Amino acid sequence: MAETTTKTHSVTVSRHPLVVSWAGVTDVGRRRETNQDAFFAEYPLFIVADGMGGHAGGEIASQSTVARLEAMVTAGPVQRDEIQHALELAVGDIADHPEATDEGTGTTLTGLFLELDDEQPRWVALNIGDSRVYLLREDRLVQVTTDHSVVQELIAAGKISPEEAEGHPYSNVITRAVGSSELTPPDYVTLDVRVGDRFVICSDGLTKELTDYGIQHFLRENADAAAAVDAMLAAALENGGRDNVTLVVVQVDDDSSSTESATAE
Repeated sequence: MAETTTKTHSVTVSRHPLVVSWAGVTDVGRRRETNQDAFFAEYPLFIVADGMGGHAGGEIASQSTVARLEAMVTAGPVQRDEIQHALELAVGDIADHPEATDEGTGTTLTGLFLELDDEQPRWVALNIGDSRVYLLREDRLVQVTTDHSVVQELIAAGKISPEEAEGHPYSNVITRAVGSSELTPPDYVTLDVRVGDRFVICSDGLTKELTDYGIQHFLRENADAAAAVDAMLAAALENGGRDNVTLVVVQVDDDSSSTESATAE
């Protein structure tokens, strides 16, 4: 497996020093020849993209999208308008790429960023497609994002149960993507910043192999972000690794070792 390391960044929320730590990894899995997933994890943005569309198309789409968002982080503040602009540029990159000839070329995108509003940091989850953001808060795991998929629409309409969705023939069909056509904006969910919160950002290569209970179990058993990432990846591969597997764990702790914490900016 690829090496996983933990990174940290100190922030101040309501004059309280906190430390955000994170780790991420991507793996080709046990069944695929190429890895069409990509991720970026650098404060204040943490994202996962799962590409689709032909042998090269998915890799082009996911890497183009991640590259544009990485450039946005390097250039300045991470805001919703800037994310939208970066994604519009990614759509152009995908459309202009000589190997992106398949109309199905595109990528999911999901992730998390720290947004400043009146100097009060807040988490914002974003999502296009069926990659997911989970939150473990007060020992309870919840799915923050809502899948943009055919089966999710069927569940919402009451036509199938969540259990029936697992083996549904349309389980891999998504209804939104970042691709070579006009961009549909991400959905956003805003969350307050709390000590002890732990987020999992992942492609469906993880959730195909691990239940929500399994994700919760490995978070409980591994306090360090990198250790949790490694444990979940190992379990996903052991359970079959039928797809590329990508995940990022982000968590918030008291920065008790810091006497002069940096303000989030």
